[in-house]
Amino acid sequence: MNNFFINRLTGIRQNGINKWFLYLLAVLCFFFVKPLPVQAATQTFTEPFQNVATSQSGQGIRTDMYFVKMGYWQVETAKLNLNFQVSQLADRTLSDLTVAINGVKFASFRPDNTSGLQTHSIDVPVNLIQGSNQLTVQGQVLTTDQGTVEKTQTPANWLTVYPQSNLNFTYTLDEPEPAIKSFYQHFSGQDTIAKGQAGIAVPKAPSNSELAAATYALAGYARVLSNAEEAIAIAPSDSETLANRPYQMVVARYDHLPSAVKQQIQTRDLNRGAVLQTVYTNGRYQLIVTAKTDTLLVKAARFVANQELMQETKATKKIITAKTQTFSSSLQDFGNHYALSPTDTTLTGSGHQQAVFFVKLPMDRTNADGSQIKLNLRYAKNLDFSRSLVTASVDDRPIGSWRLTQAGANGKTITLTVPKNMPLANAVTIRIAVDLALPGTTTTTNDQTPWATIGEASEFRVKSKPQTSQLFRNYPTMFLKQGAFDHVAVVRPAQMTNTDFKTLTNIVNLLGSFAKRNTGTITYYDQAPSEAVLAANNVIAFGSPKATRLVQTLNPKLYFRYNGNFTRLVANEVLMAKR
Repeated sequence: MNNFFINRLTGIRQNGINKWFLYLLAVLCFFFVKPLPVQAATQTFTEPFQNVATSQSGQGIRTDMYFVKMGYWQVETAKLNLNFQVSQLADRTLSDLTVAINGVKFASFRPDNTSGLQTHSIDVPVNLIQGSNQLTVQGQVLTTDQGTVEKTQTPANWLTVYPQSNLNFTYTLDEPEPAIKSFYQHFSGQDTIAKGQAGIAVPKAPSNSELAAATYALAGYARVLSNAEEAIAIAPSDSETLANRPYQMVVARYDHLPSAVKQQIQTRDLNRGAVLQTVYTNGRYQLIVTAKTDTLLVKAARFVANQELMQETKATKKIITAKTQTFSSSLQDFGNHYALSPTDTTLTGSGHQQAVFFVKLPMDRTNADGSQIKLNLRYAKNLDFSRSLVTASVDDRPIGSWRLTQAGANGKTITLTVPKNMPLANAVTIRIAVDLALPGTTTTTNDQTPWATIGEASEFRVKSKPQTSQLFRNYPTMFLKQGAFDHVAVVRPAQMTNTDFKTLTNIVNLLGSFAKRNTGTITYYDQAPSEAVLAANNVIAFGSPKATRLVQTLNPKLYFRYNGNFTRLVANEVLMAKR
């Protein structure tokens, strides 16, 4: 306070000045002084690129990696940590690698003078990062003989990128807006799930219909997970499992909702149908999924499981009626046609060039006669076409080659057929190699002419048939049909423990990661189902023999089973089980 102003000699008494000044000061503060914004804490997230090592051969090499930046991140820094190895015969003074993001080059370097694994960290320009991104590492791996560059490339020209490669972000979060689409974006964010901040809350003693609704909702989120180790927990709303998870979806019939949540839901909305409504309090962000009836609750859960509908819902509240079209989400449903890349892939320089693509296939299908790779290819016209060709490999097994022709330089569609009996895993590696020979010489160069482009229309056309082998390695094949739940019956304990909820979380996350549609049926039972139900459904039973009668009944038929007193597991000739 200004003592000089207060102590000046005037005709007004000093105590009057004090009162009027304090009053005026309070008014001015109310109108003009705004609270300082709370600075959001900086967070970190490391995104791996792939889970397998990939090798590139040739003097000119290229490898592509893909990553996604969440829309609610304000990225401060991004650092690429490239874990790789080059040929022991490579000349480190001549070999070089260049890194580009979305087609824009921003860094070049030479490998260190070491023969083992090495990691090179590179700052990625934040202004070049988009929502979906393509990171490209390309360059040349050259060998020398007594100081002279080898003119003929051999298998000794190679680069291997290891799965430890990743992109590390530092960022701040934009707070979720009340809109349902904003909640969905945060709840399903890769950082949210990886940090264990998302969960689905159900009543402490959930009904079978409430568990079914929670399963549909959870499966819709699980199928967008990029890492098999990630999981969205399903647990009672007052459990320790959810205590520190700020993003929660509450799935319950209205009469089973916690009292604090009930107060947020208006009766007139419930009389119209099921209610989806965001409720944010004290740093906890909740989406309430509730209804008066089991049928509408399941209907609302199918809506939640549809990514497209959730991303389009701008309101804070959505009423779901019996007539609401929830449809079948088309996410990852390509009609057995899988694009190799969302953008064109350009290979630069003459000689042997390679591009590697990863394709994820449905778990419940296997290769049948007629699967094909369709390549949309463009290439330079000044090649020696007698020595230039393209070769396609699936999981490092060559399936066919095609000689390039001058007539097809401006655009050629090439179709190569996958062998009928070739097994295909859930994750397939497709390698496209092109040999671009220059006329009159066997030398290879790595100039910057775009010698060949694999168009974005290139795709893997999979003709498949259902898996019928009942093996653990094929799980969950038997429980899915065309990417949807195939009459699944889940037999669970009547009184579920924390361990039971953790088991259910693992089951649903795994099932959901392979489900492409929000259709199909899944039904829960807390008592042993009838013979008719067992005969007509694909059954999953979990819990101890004492808690789940069906487990006890089936014990003699299990690959691993309990002893006669149901106190411990015993081994048999099929599987050794630890106590």
